[in-house]
Order: sequence, then structure tokens, then C-alpha cells
Amino acid sequence: MSTAQEQEPASGAAEAPLEDLVVITGVSGAGKSTAMDVFEDAGYFCVDNLPPEMISGLVELFLHEGSKVRRAAVVSDARGGEYFPQMNAVLDELAGAGISFRVLFLDAEEQEIMTRYQETRRRHPMSPNGSVPEGIAIERELVEPLRTRADLIVDSTGLKAHELRAKLADEMLPRATTAKLAVSLESFGFKNGPARDADLLFDVRFLPNPHYVPELKPLTGRDPEVLAYVGRDGRLEELYGRLVPLLDFLLPQYVAEGKSHLTVAVGCTGGRHRSVAVVEELAARYADRDDIVLDVHHRDAGFND
Repeated sequence: MSTAQEQEPASGAAEAPLEDLVVITGVSGAGKSTAMDVFEDAGYFCVDNLPPEMISGLVELFLHEGSKVRRAAVVSDARGGEYFPQMNAVLDELAGAGISFRVLFLDAEEQEIMTRYQETRRRHPMSPNGSVPEGIAIERELVEPLRTRADLIVDSTGLKAHELRAKLADEMLPRATTAKLAVSLESFGFKNGPARDADLLFDVRFLPNPHYVPELKPLTGRDPEVLAYVGRDGRLEELYGRLVPLLDFLLPQYVAEGKSHLTVAVGCTGGRHRSVAVVEELAARYADRDDIVLDVHHRDAGFND
């Protein structure tokens, strides 16, 4: 456990304004920056790469009379170098002072971490000579003691950024802090497998397929020629006439139920034409909504932005 329920709180701690303190740690490349973004979007005061010995001092500031910080998240990991082994002692001090906190530990398989570092072309912080496997091994040894006291351990292997954000929001954020519903719109192709973790899934393979038109095949659902072809018989507009009112009804229902994230997947055969066109149109129609945060992902279209 990360809290000391039976300890006598420190003077003034019982009336402290700090409602939630989250310590984010784990291995590099597992998604700690994404996790911090989740808490920041929820209104948390966030600090990245904070040495463990500075956590107590920061908490004292939060507890000081006049502090307006109610929720805070700090990332502290092996980048702290020689100071990081003090982390357990620092957490013990917080618990002994009656400070309630949660520990989030992010992990991923070694091959996944190596792939992410190769994609970003960044050096591992624990490997000055550039050997990522060596850095991973050194870091794991340093952070492993914190795994046992984590309130939540998340393995981000195979998770895309928006999927990790959704999981962390659902697992870590109080309902009251999720002021806006995060909506992920995802296009995909059934031939490449079903959409992962979709809350709502719509199959648009009934629409005219541009794949069989030679001049349209290399294009995508973003191109006007493809849009004209897909919508040529009127069924595309008829789909919007039914789908948009359905989403208009469902979105506030999910918010009222306390859901923080919703993934809407739209699939066609290859995931390049029809599903992309529909997702792009939905994104345009919901872009100005002030009660949701949109994230658009085209899984099989060959591009993402």
C-alpha cells in the first residue's frame, strides 16, 4: 500500500488541501510522458524528472497555507541517477507523515522499448555509450524495488499512445476530474484484424469501394475524388443522417455514466478509403464540441497525424 492508514498524520497534514498525489515511475520508453499528459489534461499540477529527494520539499509547498494545488503528479525515475535509490525512503517518509499518495509504475517488454528507441533515435538515459539493452538492464535493476509498492502497474507493450491514455484515465483518474470526454476516432481495415478495444464499431463495407477503380486505388479517404465516389449513390449521406444523431445521443450518456474515454472505430475492407472518409467527416463535425477532446487515428491507411 502507498498510504499509511495507521500512522499519526504530521501537524497540519490532516487539513492539507492536497487531495491526490501521484508518483509516476517505471522504465524509460514505457510511456511516462504520456501518463503525465493524462494527468495534466485532468488539471493536475505536473512535474517531470523530479529527483526523489525533492519530492518531500515539493509536497511541503503544496501543503503550505495558501497553496492552490489540489492534485499533483510527479515523474521520478532512474534519470535521477545516484539519487534514485532514495525513492523508497522518500515514500516511507511521506507515508509516515500521513501524506496519501499513489504510485503508478509503467513497464514494457524489452523488445518494445528497443523498438521505440529505434523509432525516436534517442539514447537510453542509463546508457551513455548508446547500448539500449544495457541501459534497459541497468534501469530495471534500479526501479524494480518500486514495483512492489505500486498501486497500479501498466504494461504498455502493444498499446498505442491513445490506448495508453484511455487506460490510465480509466484506472487512475477520479470521475470528478474528467471534465471532458476523450473521444478516439479510428479507421481500420477488417482484412488486417479487428479494431482493438473499440467501444463502438461501425462497418461501412456496404458503401461503394474505390479499391477497384484503378485511378482511385492509390488515393485515400481524404481525397475529394474518393469522397465523391463513396458518396455517389447517396448512402454515405444517409449514413451520417443516422450515425451523427446516434453519437449526439450517446456521448452525453457516457459522460453522465462517468466514462472518461470512448473509442469509436469505423472499418472497411482495407482501412484506406471508406473508413478514412467517414472518420475524417466525423472528426470535422465534432471538432468544435467543447465537451469532448478528439483524437483521430488511421490504423491501416499508411499515415497518421
